[in-house]
Amino acid sequence: MKRVLSILVIVLAFLFNANAQDKMMKQPVKKIALEQTTGEFTQKSITVSEGTYIFDVANNNVGKDEGLVLVKKGKDASKPENHIQTAYVTAAVKNNTVGHSKETKLEKGEYVYFCPLNPTPQYSLIVE
Repeated sequence: MKRVLSILVIVLAFLFNANAQDKMMKQPVKKIALEQTTGEFTQKSITVSEGTYIFDVANNNVGKDEGLVLVKKGKDASKPENHIQTAYVTAAVKNNTVGHSKETKLEKGEYVYFCPLNPTPQYSLIVE
């Protein structure tokens, strides 16, 4: 019985230690702050390193709701199946407020972002 209990304690200690190491190895979530004014984003091009990001989107007196769409460059941005859905803001961003996306893992490459609600051009996001 003591032997079984000892083995159980060792296994639990090992699992606890492995879980703690996984949490320590997890990369921090970074933020990308974007601001929209009528018909445009104020950030025309962004370059970031590979990692996990949350997009903060500010509606600076646009006068209507806004959003965010992120697409890998070269894919048809008009097709929702090409959108990186975790980059969508979790709710339409009301006038003079800030909305947030879910955590979005960005891998090396080029992307475009735009707002379909406050129609903007497509802007460049480069991940190095």
